[in-house]
Amino acid sequence: MSIIITDRTLLEQLSRASGTVELHDANGNLLGTFAPTYGKLPPGVRSPFSDQELERRRQEPDGRRLTDILRDLEKHA
Repeated sequence: MSIIITDRTLLEQLSRASGTVELHDANGNLLGTFAPTYGKLPPGVRSPFSDQELERRRQEPDGRRLTDILRDLEKHA
């Protein structure tokens, strides 16, 4: 299930989160947790690439556009 948050103050607070945040209602009851995921692997998952390999790949000037990759995948589906 997804919930769209439109409260700008809450969005700003969540965007500054550096780790898991507990969300409580006005009575202090725990509603759930929020864990920022942008650019992070889920807990317990390790990348098969070393930090050095990732940095090397970031420095490479070549690559392919996502639209080209998706088009090629559709051809072979």
